[in-house]
Amino acid sequence: MIHNLMEGVVENFLDDLLAQHPEVCRCSQCRMDIMAAALNRLPPRYVVTTKGEVYSKINMLVNQFRVDVIGAIAHGMMLVAQNPRHPRPEITLEAEERPRAGGDE
Repeated sequence: MIHNLMEGVVENFLDDLLAQHPEVCRCSQCRMDIMAAALNRLPPRYVVTTKGEVYSKINMLVNQFRVDVIGAIAHGMMLVAQNPRHPRPEITLEAEERPRAGGDE
């Protein structure tokens, strides 16, 4: 069976990066959108055999590879944060919700 190793690599790095950025939505839709954006910026690493998988994984240990993957994921996180495909949650301040003391409304 043919497999793109980059999908697993991006997913593993995404978990680490999301842990460092709590402001980014973690819903399944946003995760898939971030991964798709990152994978579109990275070259695929298709393998068919175990030997090909081992060879590709060794090449993935190179520092520049890690930098490229992290950069692509960061770009995807930025794109999805700016344009989520679901409504953004409403943020309200507690002070705005409570009536003021003294009846100055």
